[in-house]
Amino acid sequence: MINQSFKEKIATPYAEALIDYAKNKDFLSQATNELSSISTVLSESSELQLLLLNPLVASSVKKEVIQKLFKNQVQDFILNFLLVLVDRRRISFLSTIIEKYLDLVNLLESVTIAEVYSAVDLSELQQKNLIDKIKLITNSKTVKLVVNKDPNLIGGFVIKVGSKVIDASLSGKLKQMSLYLNTN
Repeated sequence: MINQSFKEKIATPYAEALIDYAKNKDFLSQATNELSSISTVLSESSELQLLLLNPLVASSVKKEVIQKLFKNQVQDFILNFLLVLVDRRRISFLSTIIEKYLDLVNLLESVTIAEVYSAVDLSELQQKNLIDKIKLITNSKTVKLVVNKDPNLIGGFVIKVGSKVIDASLSGKLKQMSLYLNTN
């Protein structure tokens, strides 16, 4: 397995170049949405991942597949970027490049990402209230909420913002009680 820091060293210049170009052409938000869509397609298709990661598959085949998938779905510069990655044999780093791009855009736009794990689906009102509370806690102007359903929590929720964790779940409370009872 390739070292994560090595992947990031390769991904960072590509992500920065994408941001610079998108900012200069005033396509930053559209590019972000399109790259997020590409990332979703990659994560949902193991066949596509295997095809792009396989060094034995010819570059022309990879380019053809990329063009068929994304030709009318993304801006030309993003499509050309994907084709350049194939030419430079860096397409295997695409997920890391997109991840780095999204991280840098979030830093650029001062967006705080909060992961929420809850036992049940949260309503729009609950999500809005959580976003408002997280804005107060973090002093952020913008908060992006990533909601995950985790039935193991039994009830309540867990919020992760950076390295901070707020555990307001029933299973978390039970663990705290168990630790307290075991120490006494």
